Amino acid sequence: MTNDTIAAIATAPGQGGVSIVRISGNAAEQVLLQVFRPAKAAPLTSHMLTYGHVIDGNERIDECMAVIMRAPRSYTREDVAELQLHGGGYTCQRVLELCLQHGARLAEPGEFTRRAFLNGRIDLSQAEAVMSLIAAQGDRAHQAAMNQLQGGASSFIRQAADELYAIQAGAAACIDYPEEISDEEAVSDLEPRILHLADTIDQACNEKAARIVTSGLTVALCGRPNVGKSSLLNALLGEYRAIVTAIPGTTRDMITGDMLLGGSVIHLVDTAGLHATDDPVEQLGVARAEAAIRQADVVLLVLDAGMPLTDEDHALLEKLRGLNTAIVLNKADLPAVLTEQEASALLPGAKVISVSAHELATLAALKAYLQQEAAVTDSLTLTQPRHLEAARRAAAHLRQAAQSFALAIDFAAVDLQAAQLALAEITGDQVEEKLLDKVFSQFCVGK
Repeated sequence: MTNDTIAAIATAPGQGGVSIVRISGNAAEQVLLQVFRPAKAAPLTSHMLTYGHVIDGNERIDECMAVIMRAPRSYTREDVAELQLHGGGYTCQRVLELCLQHGARLAEPGEFTRRAFLNGRIDLSQAEAVMSLIAAQGDRAHQAAMNQLQGGASSFIRQAADELYAIQAGAAACIDYPEEISDEEAVSDLEPRILHLADTIDQACNEKAARIVTSGLTVALCGRPNVGKSSLLNALLGEYRAIVTAIPGTTRDMITGDMLLGGSVIHLVDTAGLHATDDPVEQLGVARAEAAIRQADVVLLVLDAGMPLTDEDHALLEKLRGLNTAIVLNKADLPAVLTEQEASALLPGAKVISVSAHELATLAALKAYLQQEAAVTDSLTLTQPRHLEAARRAAAHLRQAAQSFALAIDFAAVDLQAAQLALAEITGDQVEEKLLDKVFSQFCVGK
């Protein structure tokens, strides 16, 4: 399949200024010349846009710009051609059909990037970074994707793999020359290096930080009915997302909204008021709210600063012990009944922030707190779930190898090889076709 020529629409569906049809493969230029007529008859120059028209026989379909990027100086390291058309669904689709009629095949999801990987232009982790870059919603996710695309993860993994190769060479020498290198000498030299490498890999595996970078920080707003959760959600988002009334139980299901703080995406979840109820619909809302609270990265317990604590408030405080919780004293514009000092004693160690959903200036401290919770180190190396799983597996094999030295060097060598294969999965140096299918199936068609 990698020897044929593929084509696809490379731009998002819908109307826009420009739509692009991309072609890649040995016959890319031949297909291009079948559907494109330059305004001035002349051979096409590689990597130079040429003005002309898309034609179907003698019919002009569109005026456009076309370019041929001859191998190996292209995204796929094959001949790649692109037609830059006026944006619009019909025209773009018709031009694609013309390319298919003249010998191209419709590309599968991610097939252009897959060819770039198979042709050695990028490794597998860089290929995955392409989709992460497309999906990035904030500056943090964009930076992480760019770091991975530029080889940050690959460099770390290859350095670890090189150190592991050196360790394997030492183990092999011990196996091949037992009369010159004793098991005791091998253990004293290799075991510390193995454990140090396992520690280095483990330190690069911060699942929570990676998830926050790529997917955002999930924040659940909880509290009893009518403490102002929905008003606070609307104020943070700057839009009227949740219905606000004085009637208890107005919010019966979760209402979500996203905001950007310091380049990080914050997913806000307004939950139903937590209280005892006989209403079956409210009961479902309460159950979903409790599940959202358990799954959140940060829980904001909203209390009404203008009223004394109720039994429902105390019951909720007990449920939140052990969770990453901050207490938000809402309605700070009213005379205070519950002070910050009193709130601090309710949940020792929890941050206490006073706000008023009706006075936007009071939200600055809360936003600063959420931005701090979403902050992660800029040196984060591994951010993809697949990479984290493989790296954890490699570290586990290394620790097993260190233990296996007590039994026999041969056993340790097997574990070291398993660790090497796990690292190779990340870069794609050792990878099965099934894994490639899974990775590239997540891509959009045309990329």
